[in-house]
Amino acid sequence: MAEVGKGVNAGKLASNVQKRITRAQEKVLQKLGKADETKDTAFEEEVAKFNKQLIDGSKLQKDFKAYLAAVKTMHECSKRLHDCLAEMYDPEWFGKEEVDSIAEDTDLLWQDFHQNLVDNALISMDTYLAQFPDIKARIAKRERKLVDFDSARHHFASIQKSKKKDEVKISKPLALVEMAAPGWAQGIITAHQIAQTNLSRSQAEEDLGRAQKVFEEINYELQEELPTLWDSRVGLYVNTFQSVAGLELKFHKDMGKVIGVLLTLSVLCVFVCICMCVLVWQSPESRERPPVSQSPRPASSQEMKQDNIINLSEDEGVAEINISTQPQVRGQMTASHAPLSTHTNLFLVKAVHDYGATDSDELDLKAGDIVLVLPFASPDEQDDGWLMGVKESHWLQNKNLLATGVFPENFTQKL
Repeated sequence: MAEVGKGVNAGKLASNVQKRITRAQEKVLQKLGKADETKDTAFEEEVAKFNKQLIDGSKLQKDFKAYLAAVKTMHECSKRLHDCLAEMYDPEWFGKEEVDSIAEDTDLLWQDFHQNLVDNALISMDTYLAQFPDIKARIAKRERKLVDFDSARHHFASIQKSKKKDEVKISKPLALVEMAAPGWAQGIITAHQIAQTNLSRSQAEEDLGRAQKVFEEINYELQEELPTLWDSRVGLYVNTFQSVAGLELKFHKDMGKVIGVLLTLSVLCVFVCICMCVLVWQSPESRERPPVSQSPRPASSQEMKQDNIINLSEDEGVAEINISTQPQVRGQMTASHAPLSTHTNLFLVKAVHDYGATDSDELDLKAGDIVLVLPFASPDEQDDGWLMGVKESHWLQNKNLLATGVFPENFTQKL
């Protein structure tokens, strides 16, 4: 059994080698112009489109994977940066829990962004390109079958020509045959030659029909699939770029909210420092203290009790501040108070005219009201001629900045 199998394999190998030799000979004859070649211009155009489509798709896949690698690198760098910030942030400082939460939220946003890109774009792109190797192999097979068809066609044509020549030779036998063979044997020889010619012709015709059938089957399939594959590229490109654009928009929007919270937190830290300084300046001890060249030392953080420091609304992104302190503040702010450090930009103004608020974010002022002017969270939010602050009376009574509002600067006088 092993010898039979070996013989079958050897016979198949010999047949394949013979096919390759025949194809090589046919291609050489076609290149030299001694044999005509079957041409299909429409199919060649489809093949050219296929090759261009494969190149474009492979380039898109390569660049998109590079983009994913860059996103992953940015994720790692962002995580290290926020981890460093959270590690350096003193636990006793204002907003420690919010800083840790921001680091976690940022990490999750980067993870979701990368995973969504893979799920919505990369997987569909890989599926799209996975069909190209099979079609490319079938195109190459079609080319081989076309050469086989041309070879069988030329072989059959040569058999047809040789048949006519053999008929001439048979009608005029060689003198040697006429002399050596008796009359009855010449008929047998002629019949044998005719049978051989007919057998070769039938075999060549059968080979031609088989080669033509195989070629037409694969040619028909490819002519149906290649135009459909060419049109499918539009859907892939649209899906890819829409997915990337939509995911980027959502990612940057969500990341902007988180960074906005971090920015608001930094502004609130400044507000807390300002308010703590104001409390120190308004304490009776600071008033009775003789003037010195240096600013009074602020109270330690252990003496301050902070309740409801920050409450961030996820939808509105607005920070509410409520700061209360243990020491009770007595007395009123007056123009004789010493100014705070210059980098806080904090000062007092006195209303010289009544002003009625026309919007919910404005302050109602009466002539004589003292207002503590506070900086805006962002310089872009400040309109020309307008200030933001809190009334002295509200601060002394409630110890918070919930009643902060804007007011026209020309209705007040700086103290």
